[in-house]
Amino acid sequence: AISMLREMNEHVGEIEGAITVAEESTSFPGVSAPTYTGGLGFHYKWNMGWMNDTLRYMAEDPINRRWHHDKMTFGLIYAFSENFLLPISHDEVVHGKGSMLAKMPGDDWQKFANLRAYYGFMWGHPGKKLLFMGQEFAQRGEWNHAESLPWGLLEDDRHAGVQRLVRDLNKLYREHSALHRLDCEAGGFEWISAHDAEHSIYAWVRRDGTGRMVIVICNMTPVPREGYSLGVPDGVTAWREALNTDSAYYGGSNVGNGMAAAGLPVQARPAHGKRLSITINLPPLATVFFVPI
Repeated sequence: AISMLREMNEHVGEIEGAITVAEESTSFPGVSAPTYTGGLGFHYKWNMGWMNDTLRYMAEDPINRRWHHDKMTFGLIYAFSENFLLPISHDEVVHGKGSMLAKMPGDDWQKFANLRAYYGFMWGHPGKKLLFMGQEFAQRGEWNHAESLPWGLLEDDRHAGVQRLVRDLNKLYREHSALHRLDCEAGGFEWISAHDAEHSIYAWVRRDGTGRMVIVICNMTPVPREGYSLGVPDGVTAWREALNTDSAYYGGSNVGNGMAAAGLPVQARPAHGKRLSITINLPPLATVFFVPI
């Protein structure tokens, strides 16, 4: 069987634009390693551990998330051991598991905000992205193979806002090579803040290996943080907000940092172990992306 899989992947690899992906949840080594090194030769492997850990975290009430902080960071310990794909598949929205929106805690506003923040976290995280149909507009009920998708929900601006967000996340992902070029290599990722469990904040830098960078920061509580000092890498004089999941355009409260051409100037004030920082408004239950100017 292993020889067959290797041969299949070698043949598929000769077809331009074709890939193979392994839905595999064991610790079998080298699933996405080349066959000439002894691997199975799949292009990507589903990261089931990441999916399970992060969804358990998101199901927690924000007041309790400080006790589960490592569920969002643990995946980075092994993130580059395979070419991973981050899967939110049909398996997660059937058989009583609830829809993605239903998994989120809080009232309706918080459910949508949590889901938008999670999608932002997912798109900023190393690894390719997979959503199952209906998840891109926050389907309320579980997926049902016997029914069509509830497209009528898009008449509700909250659902349309999630759809607009997924579209814009994909656009950002394509346009900024730092978010995808080194998706499966450790050189494409650096933590800025991984241990702020008290405030449930995560921040990191994505790199493309040629000097381009994107900063991602997540606030997984409903408490906005105005005047937040965020440590930033050297080599940039100002940063601008490129995407904010709390934007009113997506259904959020519109706490943010504007789109001014001048951006946010870098200050010689240490933060997060870095000698430079910027001062930002960190929205509630949101993920924000910053790019250099």
